[in-house]
Amino acid sequence: MPLLEPKPEALRPGPHTGGPAPDRVPDAQAGGTPEPLRSELTALLGADKVLTGISDLVRYASDASPYRFVPQVVVVAEDIDDVSAVLSYAHGRGREVVFRAAGTSLNGQAQGEDILVDVRRHWAGVEVIGEGERARIGPGTTVVRANATLARYGRVLGPDPASAIACTIGGVVANNASGMTAGTTRNSYRTVASLTFVLPSGTVVDTADPLADDLLAHAEPALCAGLLEIKSEIEADAALVARIRAKYEIKNTNGYRLDAFLDGATPVEILRGLMVGSEGTFGFISEVVFDTLPLDRKVSTALLFFPSLPAAAAAVPLFNEAGAIAVEVMDGNTLRASVSVQGVPADWAGLPKSTTALLVEFRAPDEAAQERFEAAAAQVLEGLELVAPVASVTNEFTRDPKTIGGYWKARKAFVTAVGGSRPSGTTLITEDFAVPPSRLAEACEALLELQTRHGFDAAVAGHAAHGNLHFLLAFDAGKPQDVERYAAFMDDFCRLTVERFDGSLKAEHATGRNIAPFLELEWGAQATELMWRTKQVIDPDGVLAPRIVLDRDPQAHLRGLKTIPQVEPIADPCIECGFCEPTCPSEDLTTTPRQRIVLRREMMRQPSGSPVQDGLVAAYGYDAVDTCAGDSTCKLACPVGIDTGAFMKDFRHARHTPREEKVAAFTARNFKAVEASARLAVAAADKIGDRLLTTVTQAARKAVRPDLVPEWLPEIPGAAAREMPRTASVGAAAVYYPACVNRIFGTPGDVSLATAMVAVSARAGRPVWIPDDVAGTCCATIWHSKGYDEGNAVMANRIVEAAWGWTAGGRLPLVVDASSCTLGIAHEVVPYLTDDNRELHKELNIVDSIVWAAEELLPRLTVRRTVGSAVLHPTCSMEHLGDVGQLRAVAEACADEVVVPDDAGCCAFAGDRGMLHKELTESATRKEAAEVTARHFDAHLSANRMCEVGMDHATGRSYRSVIVELERATRPGVTRSS
Repeated sequence: MPLLEPKPEALRPGPHTGGPAPDRVPDAQAGGTPEPLRSELTALLGADKVLTGISDLVRYASDASPYRFVPQVVVVAEDIDDVSAVLSYAHGRGREVVFRAAGTSLNGQAQGEDILVDVRRHWAGVEVIGEGERARIGPGTTVVRANATLARYGRVLGPDPASAIACTIGGVVANNASGMTAGTTRNSYRTVASLTFVLPSGTVVDTADPLADDLLAHAEPALCAGLLEIKSEIEADAALVARIRAKYEIKNTNGYRLDAFLDGATPVEILRGLMVGSEGTFGFISEVVFDTLPLDRKVSTALLFFPSLPAAAAAVPLFNEAGAIAVEVMDGNTLRASVSVQGVPADWAGLPKSTTALLVEFRAPDEAAQERFEAAAAQVLEGLELVAPVASVTNEFTRDPKTIGGYWKARKAFVTAVGGSRPSGTTLITEDFAVPPSRLAEACEALLELQTRHGFDAAVAGHAAHGNLHFLLAFDAGKPQDVERYAAFMDDFCRLTVERFDGSLKAEHATGRNIAPFLELEWGAQATELMWRTKQVIDPDGVLAPRIVLDRDPQAHLRGLKTIPQVEPIADPCIECGFCEPTCPSEDLTTTPRQRIVLRREMMRQPSGSPVQDGLVAAYGYDAVDTCAGDSTCKLACPVGIDTGAFMKDFRHARHTPREEKVAAFTARNFKAVEASARLAVAAADKIGDRLLTTVTQAARKAVRPDLVPEWLPEIPGAAAREMPRTASVGAAAVYYPACVNRIFGTPGDVSLATAMVAVSARAGRPVWIPDDVAGTCCATIWHSKGYDEGNAVMANRIVEAAWGWTAGGRLPLVVDASSCTLGIAHEVVPYLTDDNRELHKELNIVDSIVWAAEELLPRLTVRRTVGSAVLHPTCSMEHLGDVGQLRAVAEACADEVVVPDDAGCCAFAGDRGMLHKELTESATRKEAAEVTARHFDAHLSANRMCEVGMDHATGRSYRSVIVELERATRPGVTRSS
């Protein structure tokens, strides 16, 4: 029994009003995966690939859609053999299989009630073919990650969904997702060169293989015959052929791609087309080869404001004719809700409800073409009646990347920003449809009237250039009357779209559960029956994803609607979109920010003390709280800024015993002695040896508590010097604050970080002064990250009072040499300050050492020596501070080649969390470490000592501060080399 136990009951929700939710997980599932499913899959695949606990099943039960289905088991497939084994198992036992990657689909395509297969974790990777004209991409790769690689070749993927930061290639192809610019010509159906996929039978097909048709005919003769029979039947019916072609003249992802039978001459070619948009119901796409497109880098963009939605829609054809690649519409509700997105002008909150904006963008390969586009756009603007209802509206085209990025950030946050502002406890439905672009204004008016008639005050946005609109509806899925109102709206909406506009009920989000009952309404009986036959030919036993595309139940879209119980205010706005997940250090280890909130909501659905709630509470301590790095990069990715890191720190505080809180506060009050003791202990460690220290700390972790006692790692550096470099306050340009971590731990090489900072500042004529009494002070992050509120308050107030005195009331900048400490002093201490100290804090000018070096030192320094190559690890604190550009600038002065890995992210070392849970850092850095170790670099640079230690542990390379490298590069007496 550990000496100090946390209070696990502190994680249990208190009593809540309304009682248990109707869609709560039943008690019978509290034990997780039932037998014999659990033991059979474990024997088949191995225990590490089969997730069976109730916490695992619940966290995979929700996605970005309004639906929730709890799987019986989750399989984390590593390769095609695993996928084939699962499919073979399912066939033999009459089970169902659903594949899930990012879980960003908006209509429940990533949810199943039996075997759910995670195909994100082990399926990432980008291989550039030739000069970038093609790319081979794993299905678990995000669109943003793929485009980051392609950008170096001046290429880009055609599909560009708004969820590109999180959605994966497998889901993009399976749903034929398109986005802002793809339309009907740049989507997956038009730009996929070849696919490799696993059919429900387990047969693997590589459509690029010249022998693919022969191999398929041998392995699946009935399938080949069935496809060719359907093809002949379609081609023999001229009216049907014309109808199919007409349906794809506008964006359409409702149902299966029947034009695949017209575009493909052989069974393999037909299958290649059918797999696009099949939503996982025909097979698993294990690899995609895309034909890429030129990345036109000359961009001109405007955000134009109109008095009404119909007025904006009427202007869309004019910009299309002028050559705009994107024309996006945002109605008044969308614009006003977007103020929750960082960077969106606050005065948008006061926009009139009728105001509508068009985000118009032109992209060109060169400046001459850009100027031609801008001239055409200017002519269009002359004929428009625009409005400027608030001061921040300019109604002008710009080339400024920062401004353009802000426009797109607001647009891409449509679903999450509007969803985050919905009434607490309501479920969010996101729908999209398309009409001929020439009828967009008419469709807008009809949609607004329909929403009003059914009592919805929805938001509307979308890809206006392609006649594609999105709208959101919020209602309480726990109230039958709300569900009935929603059902009535859907009936009327679908009939309006089909009968009045001959439109597509799904333009780019794929059929999903919500539109499956309306498939025949759009396509008619003949075409719909052909889709059923196609499913029967390819998946005769109905193993894959039943009820997702085809469902004859007219009420199917009302089944599985999830309630959204109210949780803690910091997390309550979450709509479970999943944008946060790729940034999360623990995404491949335990839980993601979305899953932490999903689990919390299920606790709230349960009656207090239910077996399911007991199981979730028991697992939550490690899975959610302990293995959260607390880096808050999820806040940066979340369009409404939910800080799940802060959420978990609140739980850490709640779990502390009074004894722990007292010890933490005592440590803060006596930190000078603690600091000195820590430095002595680190110095002694050099003599004791890594093996013995590891043994001792492991034993202590068991005796005290793993989340309190760090485990010794061989990469932990030696002790720092007892004395700081000598400096003078007279003539100093700044106060230099060496972080406590740099006062305890040393720097690799012959020059300490403090010595380097003092030397390089003096060399640039901007000398710095280190106060004599820095010992015993700290940025308070040690206590903040662990949730020790009293200790946090003690140190937060101490450092602000000290900094105010050191800087003469803020007249000198305070330069901090660890980015996490800069963030802590500049921002994180504020809520813990007294009123008086909060006023002092406002007068401080807190500057990160990287910013100081880039902006104050570099222009005044002479670089005498460079290394050939350097790889950078930007820390999560730099991302929060916006300092990554300055890190790169300093590194580029010191190295001929500077590389930031495409998979760079938070190392999860998080002060000492990487020593408390080294498995967290190892998981978080796996992809970045693979990039770093794949080639030689002359220098490995960052700007935070413990993050450098974390990367040392991950890569086996030695990381150091870029400030130390800058000192080497500018040291007198050394000649330049390259």
